[in-house]
Amino acid sequence: MRQPEKMIIYNLFPLLAGKFTEWEGHLMRASEMGFNWVFVNPIHRPGSSGSLYSIKDYFSLNPLLFDQNSEKVPLEQVKDVNTTAEKQGLKMMVDLVINHCAVDSDLIREQPKWFQWERDDRVVNPFCDEDGKKVVWKDLAKFDFRHTKDQEGLFKYFFKVVKFLIDLGFKGFRCDAAYQIPVSFWERLISDTKTQYPDVLFFAETLGCTADQTRKTAGAGFDYIFNSSKWWDLHSYWLMEQYNLTREIVPSVGFPESHDTVRLCEELHGNINGIKQRYLFSALYSAGVMMPIGFEFCFRKKPHVVKTRPDDSPDKSWLFVSNKKNSKSGKYSKITNHFSLSLKEVCIKLNLNNVTPKSFRRWFKTELSKRGVKVLFIKRMMGQAIDVEGTSYEGTFDDPDEFVNGYVENIEHFTLLGNGKKSNKKTQEQIQKLNQKIENLEKKFSEKITEQGNTIEKMNDLAKKLNELSNQIQKTK
Repeated sequence: MRQPEKMIIYNLFPLLAGKFTEWEGHLMRASEMGFNWVFVNPIHRPGSSGSLYSIKDYFSLNPLLFDQNSEKVPLEQVKDVNTTAEKQGLKMMVDLVINHCAVDSDLIREQPKWFQWERDDRVVNPFCDEDGKKVVWKDLAKFDFRHTKDQEGLFKYFFKVVKFLIDLGFKGFRCDAAYQIPVSFWERLISDTKTQYPDVLFFAETLGCTADQTRKTAGAGFDYIFNSSKWWDLHSYWLMEQYNLTREIVPSVGFPESHDTVRLCEELHGNINGIKQRYLFSALYSAGVMMPIGFEFCFRKKPHVVKTRPDDSPDKSWLFVSNKKNSKSGKYSKITNHFSLSLKEVCIKLNLNNVTPKSFRRWFKTELSKRGVKVLFIKRMMGQAIDVEGTSYEGTFDDPDEFVNGYVENIEHFTLLGNGKKSNKKTQEQIQKLNQKIENLEKKFSEKITEQGNTIEKMNDLAKKLNELSNQIQKTK
């Protein structure tokens, strides 16, 4: 039996990553953080809705993603991406969306037998149930895998799609809504693919299906499934029940957030410790872990399958990406303060007219010093200071002094420092000890941790070690 790989997956959302020619920086960053796989959402030409998941042409690429100014044709640009990834020690997987296509796809006219039809001769639109409300995707047309009179033709078409993507350099497939397609279809597709390409892996996305559907889909030959640990409340029994349902069939991959969910930073109101905890849990609970692009920088804006663009992040921290190299190290620079440009908004709310983010930092540092706070990593502190919707600061914006005092009172590492009031001898000793701890921490950070990415890398290393231990246990059994 083939031993499971260590699946440390970075999800590169295409509309956020930009054009194929701009992906090198993202791949380099993913590699430096310790990832060994990169998952890419659909890159095919979309239909009129523009949604990544509404595919009009499976053998053509999304015009938003290929570089019109490049001398290379779009397919060559994708091959270059996969070659670059391989040089960085990364394998690429791509979304395989075959349960539906765009409602304006030529396939509907050319191969009507492949689709489900309403009684009034309209093609069936897939739908789902969200909190008791029926949601219909009118930009999609549903394939009829179970009752089509041309099952062989439908199979050969999608086998051709798989080979097309493998020829571009992809080594794996995340199979969207896999449970909606018959097990027999997956068994044949996976088997025939592995006969020609034995190293290609298949991942089943089974979110939203019943326990029985999950079990049956998992047994169709998939190498991995994506689990639902992201939604666990940390005490209910259902997660372990799900784990036991498939543990003997196929290993699973967890994630703290995905392109379908609210950003975890937004959900937890900027609680950095909570964000780290959920990522670590996803890695420890599962045989593999997936992290969406932007998670490492605590992005708050959820990716949109139609509207997202590289420069539309509200905090503009996306400016860290691509082609901007650090002249000293030669490496791609990363942003250290993902809330930096929100300072302008803080200045406005504090009625600090004509104050720039740079001068605000200077003012803020001075005010903290007045209150006896040893300033450590002012940029990192600012990330917490202006996270006004989070747990770091719970005051109001009535005046600047209240802002600073509220920050000092609420930040965990400075609760002993008070609020500018005179300290007694015991408090001063506590402050002295705390400052010594801060100096030690500062030295440790300067030597070992220069980027937030290093924290993620450590988590990934821990996940790898855990995976190795799990494999040893399985061999012992």
